[in-house]
Formats: sequence, structure tokens, C-alpha cells
Amino acid sequence: MSDARRIGFTPVVDARTRLLILGSLPGDASLKAAQYYAHPRNGFWALIGGVLGEAVTALPYDARLERLKARGVGLWDVIASAERSGSLDAAIRSPEAADLRGLIEGLPELSAVAFNGGLAAKIGRRFLGNLDSVALVDLPSSSPAHAISLSAKAASWAILGDFLLDKPAA
Repeated sequence: MSDARRIGFTPVVDARTRLLILGSLPGDASLKAAQYYAHPRNGFWALIGGVLGEAVTALPYDARLERLKARGVGLWDVIASAERSGSLDAAIRSPEAADLRGLIEGLPELSAVAFNGGLAAKIGRRFLGNLDSVALVDLPSSSPAHAISLSAKAASWAILGDFLLDKPAA
């Protein structure tokens, strides 16, 4: 894909959303597939499956989203659109912020917002940093470009289990 303007997806949320996971902006593989975290080497689905205690990676995409919503997990991105060549966050230019506050105001059960990666945290905290009723959690990126092991990432992501509906058995 060229250095064209990339437009993100709509939020995956419902009235039960207790935990909102925010990425930066979908990469090229995700945009092409019209699916969050579609790159086969992105660890998101394995990481969130570990948090949920469920093997969501084996499910079709729509069923994955339904499992997330059933457990109170929502997905979106901090950037609504941006110019970018390739999929790396470092290549993002002229970002337009997503309406995070507007979304959060419509989520009455929300107790935490988790940022999937450094850029998501930087931008998201700029807009949400003074929220008193919602925990803000920085996570290592699920992207394969963030070169730490999946097990190290999973150890950090485990805290998300505290915010789920129907917490997994220990």
C-alpha cells in the first residue's frame, strides 16, 4: 500500500464493555482483511486468549469478536485515520485522533482502558489522562515489530484478567 490515508475500523463494543483495548491504527494486513489484528505474526489473539482462558485463535473472526464482547472486552484504536506507508507506527503522519471520550461516555460499565503499545499509550493518555473512574493500563505491543517474547508480553497482559466479566478460573 502507498503512503495513502488509512482509515481505522469502527469500535467493537457493547453495553457490557468493561475493558477497552486500544491499538494505534490497523496495519496493512488488517486493513486488507478488514479485521483487527489480522497479521498472522501479531500476537494479539494469542495474548487475549490467554487472558480470557479461551483458545480464541481457532475461532472464525466474527466468533472471536463475540467472545470478546461476551467477556466485556472491546476493541478500537486511538487514531481514526492517518497517512502511512507500510504498517509501522513510526511511519504514521498527520494522525486524526479517534473520539475516545465520546466512545467512553457511552460505555457505562467501563472500568479500564488498555493501550496495546507505546504509541497507543502516548496518544491515548494525552486524551484520557485525567479520567478518574477508569484505570489506564500500558501494555507491550502485540505486534511482531515489538521484539520481546510472547511469554514476556503475556505476563504483562495478564493484569487484564482483573477487568473481565466472568473471570477465568485460576
